[in-house]
Amino acid sequence: QSHLDCGTKMIRIIFCAIALATLTCAQYDPHQWPNRTGIVHLFEWKWSDIADECERFLGPRGFGGVQVSPVTENSIVRDPKRPWWERYQPISYQLVTRSGTEADFAGMVRRCNAVGVRIYVDLVINHMAAITSNGGTGGSTGNAGGMEFPAVPYGRSDFHEPCAINNYNNPVEVRNCQLVGLPDLNQGVPWVRDKVVDLMNRLVDFGVAGFRVDAVKHMWPADLKVIYGRVKNLNTAHGFKAGARPFITQEVIDLGGEGISKYEYTDLGTVTEFRFSAEIGRAFRGMNQLKWLKNWGPDWSFLPSNRALVFVDNHDNQRGHGPGGSDILTYKDSKQYKMATAFMLAHPYGIPRIMSSFAFDNSDQGPPQDAKGNLISPKINPDNTCGNGWICEHRWRQIFNMVGFRNAVAGTSLTNWWDNGNQQMAFCRGSKGFVAFNLDSVELNRDLKTCLPAGTYCDVISGSARNGKCTGKSVVVGKTGLGRIKIPATNKADDGVLAIHIAAKL
Repeated sequence: QSHLDCGTKMIRIIFCAIALATLTCAQYDPHQWPNRTGIVHLFEWKWSDIADECERFLGPRGFGGVQVSPVTENSIVRDPKRPWWERYQPISYQLVTRSGTEADFAGMVRRCNAVGVRIYVDLVINHMAAITSNGGTGGSTGNAGGMEFPAVPYGRSDFHEPCAINNYNNPVEVRNCQLVGLPDLNQGVPWVRDKVVDLMNRLVDFGVAGFRVDAVKHMWPADLKVIYGRVKNLNTAHGFKAGARPFITQEVIDLGGEGISKYEYTDLGTVTEFRFSAEIGRAFRGMNQLKWLKNWGPDWSFLPSNRALVFVDNHDNQRGHGPGGSDILTYKDSKQYKMATAFMLAHPYGIPRIMSSFAFDNSDQGPPQDAKGNLISPKINPDNTCGNGWICEHRWRQIFNMVGFRNAVAGTSLTNWWDNGNQQMAFCRGSKGFVAFNLDSVELNRDLKTCLPAGTYCDVISGSARNGKCTGKSVVVGKTGLGRIKIPATNKADDGVLAIHIAAKL
């Protein structure tokens, strides 16, 4: 009897270990369709506009998913006038915002999933709103001073005692005090855990693929482990495999030198790699020579590749919020921005996220809106770009064609690195793709090994392959794999990058 018991216990332990391993690994999987890649952050878009964009552009162009703005009811801020950051001031967990109603949200998730574009929700669970005087986008009320949010409901006992974060080397202060005066939820309280899990489960029921969790550095890993572990498996009615776990990416700003490390959260899911954003900006601003990118990845003190969500800029640091400062590249530096984004998408490191912005002149400015504060939809121009104040970087040819490049080279490694010892470099992705960059004051004009089969290829940066012809430059590759690569000096009118791949063979 005792031997049998021991054997049964051992089988149980092994089974649990396998189950736990599956649970953990699954949180790093963005659950994208085959031949899809990249997450585009459609910052402050309406749900109905995102659904349209999935169907008309993102699905056909091979994008893997969309990060959407926070879905929970937020407080209305009137001074400054309806800024972007009001979305990060939740007043309830009702799904009603300037982006639309719960029904609008459900329709968007369904329509995007149907065309193979996954939805990842920006989840604000660290805190509630600090400004409550104007009520919420769904009519709810709250009292930030009294820490009362009856529409959830949360009361004072659900929050940490008010205190300010002054010392970022003190983990207790960072996690238990108020981030810029926002009432700080205590995720160790069972009621708070229940409410957060209920919210996440509702979103999973609607068919989301996962979450970008805001302000994770300000929450305890042990509390998040419990919360994430209680969330349902993904909804198989939306094409997810049985037992699939939600993708998790966590906002942890860590450039080193603070009391909290990004590595404290890598067991729970992927983490935003802000160091990537700062370093890619420095490189393509010319502060670091491109030759140094040869060992790009963990050697740069980045997270392991499968734990890292990577980006050139995000909605915070493009405005000067958070680390990186003036090193960060944005749509306002269009040539270098396109080069950096092309490098991010050509390089195998990390899970890439592409920023899609609205134009702004000051860091508080909200999205395009009418006199009543209603969001104005992007206008789609005949040349595929956007109007009405929307930048739509994801619709720039140099960016969406590099999503196609990344899809074409999936499963290959980086090979045949070449540089000129300075600001010109190139590499292959197996035998499926080749990319070259020139930030030098002299032209790049030489035969380089492209690793591709002989033939004529369309440079997907300067144009697109259509009906066997290229609308931009083309490259002839000989039998030995060599091709003449020409990129003008960096001060010339050119994108500074050239990319060819097997799916762009003419």
